[in-house]
Amino acid sequence: MKFIVQRDRLLRPLQMLASVVERRHTLPVLSHILFNVQEDQLQLTASDLEIELISRVHLEFGSGQAAGQFTLPAKKVLDIVKNLPDEAMVEFTVDGERVSLSAGRSRFTLSSLSAHEFPLLDESSEGLGLSLGQENLKYLFDRVSFSMAQQDVRHYLNGMLLEVEGNILRAVATDGHRIALASVPMNVEVKEKKQVILPRKGVQELTRLLNLDADIELTLTENHLRVFSDEFTFSSKLIEGKFPDYRRVIPEGNDKLIVVDRDLLKQALVRVVILSNEKYRGVRAEFSQNTLKIGANNPEQEEAEDYLEVQYNDEPLEVGFNASYLQDILSVLSPGPIRLLAKDATGSVLIQESEDADSCYVVMPMRL
Repeated sequence: MKFIVQRDRLLRPLQMLASVVERRHTLPVLSHILFNVQEDQLQLTASDLEIELISRVHLEFGSGQAAGQFTLPAKKVLDIVKNLPDEAMVEFTVDGERVSLSAGRSRFTLSSLSAHEFPLLDESSEGLGLSLGQENLKYLFDRVSFSMAQQDVRHYLNGMLLEVEGNILRAVATDGHRIALASVPMNVEVKEKKQVILPRKGVQELTRLLNLDADIELTLTENHLRVFSDEFTFSSKLIEGKFPDYRRVIPEGNDKLIVVDRDLLKQALVRVVILSNEKYRGVRAEFSQNTLKIGANNPEQEEAEDYLEVQYNDEPLEVGFNASYLQDILSVLSPGPIRLLAKDATGSVLIQESEDADSCYVVMPMRL
C-alpha cells in the first residue's frame, strides 16, 4: 500500500495526537498512532485507554493507492515529519510490518505493530447531543479548570462537572478549598438536567484542541463525552461518582461588599506574598473604610504589607487567605473592577466581576 500526503497537512495532526499518547504505557501499541487510509482521507488515532483523539488529513493520490491500516511509533514519526522541509511531499509505503517514509532524498523505515491490537473506544454515540461554538467551551474551561483537584482521594473532584440545564451549559470545579463556576448559553433547550464529570486530562487535552473559529457537536453519553469537529473527533471516558451540590457552597448571606481593581489587587498580592510562609502562602486582608491592607509574615519574623484604595463602607473586617487561591482566580478575571462579598472572618468569600456575571468564585478563609 502506498499513499502521499503533504508534510504541512500531516504535522499539526501528529502534534495534536502526540500529547494523548501514553508515555508510561502497559500496552506497547499505545505508544503508536493508528493510520487508517480510506479513499482520499487518512485518519489518525491516538489513545491512552481513557482518551481517544481522531484527526483527519486529505491525501495526495499516488500510484498504487489502496485502503488499509497500520501503526507507527508516535514520537519517531512526529520527529521525522517535523524535520522534513516545509513543502515536502511524504510518501508512505507499507510492506507487512515495515513502513517506509520518503521525501526527496530522505528515506526512513519504521517497524509497525498490528493495527488489530490497537484499542478503540466504544463507538456508541447514543446520548444528549449539543451544538455550540468552540469559543464558548474554551471560555468555560479557561474560567474553571484551575480549580480542579489533583490526585484527591475523592476521585470525583479530579475533574470538571459539566451540567446541561435548560438552555445553559455550566462548568464547575472544586478542590475543597475553592470553587469556580461559569456558564454559557446554548441555542437549544434540553428538557432534563444532565451532569457528567470530565477527568483532568480530558479537560487539558480538549482545551488544547479548541481553536475558536468553528462550531462543534458535543455528545454526552452514560460513559463518554465526545466532541466532533471538521478537524477532529475527541472522546473521553467520564469519572463515575456524584459531584457535590455546588449550589449549597455558594454563600447567599454575604452582605459586606468590597469593590477593588483586579490588576491593583493582583500586583499587591505578588509583592506581599514574597514574605509569606512558603508552605502555606497565607496573607491577611484587612478591610476598613475605603481601604484594604494586605499583610503577610513568615517564621523568620519578616513582614510585608501593602495598601489599596477600595470601595468599602462597612465595619472593619479581617480575613485570611491562601494567596495562591486568590491569584488563580484573579488571573482568569477580566481587567477592571471586581466584587468581593464577605460575611465575617470565618465565612467563605464570593468573588465576581459584576452582580449578574456568568462566572463566580468562592474561596474559603484561612486561619492565620
